[in-house]
Amino acid sequence: MTFVENLTLFVLAAFVGYEVITKIPTNLHTPLMSGANAISGITLLGSVVVAGSGSTTLATVLGFVAVVMATINVVGGYLVSHFMLAQFSRGGRD
Repeated sequence: MTFVENLTLFVLAAFVGYEVITKIPTNLHTPLMSGANAISGITLLGSVVVAGSGSTTLATVLGFVAVVMATINVVGGYLVSHFMLAQFSRGGRD
């Protein structure tokens, strides 16, 4: 695929993702975070593969940035899920 095709696909995916997320009611965002963590985990694995491929310097740098961003997303998602579940326990927050 050419750069223009890849850019077009990225922009369309970003637009569709934004439209889907904004249509979800706010009380469902936190429960859906747990499912999104699984997807972020897959993204993390893919970014590790790209970062470790060493095909070009640009791929390695972009792969490293993707690893960092996906890791932040996974850890943040689990922290939010843990906080949400702690609110429903009998003892309160841990």
